[in-house]
Amino acid sequence: MKISVVRRIQISQRASLAVRLLSVLVALLLGAVLMAALGHHPVAVYSELISGAVGTATRQRETVKIAVPLLGAALAITPAFKMRFWNIGAEGQILAGGIAAGYFALFWIGRMPTVLLLLVMFLAAVLAGGIWGFIPAVFRAKWGTNETLFTLMLNYIILGLITFLQNGPWKSPTSTFPQIPMFHASLHLPKILGVHFGWIFFLLLVVGMYIYMSKTQQGYELGAVGGSVEAARYAGVNIGTTMLRTMLISGGICGAVGFFQVAGANYTLTQNTAGGVGFTAITVAWLAGLNPFAMVPICLFLSVLQKGAGAIQTTFGIPASASEVLTGLILFCMLAGEFFLRYRLVRSKKGVAANG
Repeated sequence: MKISVVRRIQISQRASLAVRLLSVLVALLLGAVLMAALGHHPVAVYSELISGAVGTATRQRETVKIAVPLLGAALAITPAFKMRFWNIGAEGQILAGGIAAGYFALFWIGRMPTVLLLLVMFLAAVLAGGIWGFIPAVFRAKWGTNETLFTLMLNYIILGLITFLQNGPWKSPTSTFPQIPMFHASLHLPKILGVHFGWIFFLLLVVGMYIYMSKTQQGYELGAVGGSVEAARYAGVNIGTTMLRTMLISGGICGAVGFFQVAGANYTLTQNTAGGVGFTAITVAWLAGLNPFAMVPICLFLSVLQKGAGAIQTTFGIPASASEVLTGLILFCMLAGEFFLRYRLVRSKKGVAANG
């Protein structure tokens, strides 16, 4: 006997809900075992995790601030993933946008009106991120290179560039450490309900991305290429053009994330400007099934976990590694639940194909 993985044709809403609830329950139970092994009461830990993320207005704002770049990165990789172009370079594209915005923030302050300068910073960030995403698309379209490795390696190149800037031409003259100066206060983005207005931008982009993916000809072409390149080519889709356009959009949105991070959250540029959201966004996209609207609650949930994990470290003295393991267990169980919603395991005799 052997076990085969077969894609499900369909699953009832009741069964789907049951699998998701079971995955959450298993995650909580595994987390409870971990906390008990560390000598802490699981209920108290979970209560502090939630309170640490949403217990006060200040904590709520901080949690939303974490969710904003994560949502932006998830939206950015969505069209590329729909096309089955595995853009693993969102981190680098975010940093490229941050570098472009940072250049104008540091060297053009006072040379044009503040509002115009912020607009230039935004456009420069979008363009830089788009170019950083466009490069691997060109190589994939022209020479068939592996986009996963290509986009991943570009992340390290842009990190090296930031290190050079920190230690060289952009180094703060008033600091003994290699760091880039803080932006002028006039270039700090205004806040709406205590959070920079990037959250409104990306909520609007959720609607725009949904319309683009499901209601436009270009969105149809993404699905066609993702389903079968040969079938899409037979249907008249220009594969190369679709790849180039999609990665320009994907990288451009990542660049916008970089702008909002440096101008609305950190007020400077560092190697941690992206903060790992480019990789976490892959998990968001998978859990959401590339549905932009589903990404909103998922990003908020993951942000609650991240913010709450910091709170339980402080309150209970739990090591950072243990809180990360707790978060990882929850995510693992959620991903496992989504896997079994899309696939099923079938036992079959050796040599006989399973009938899906």
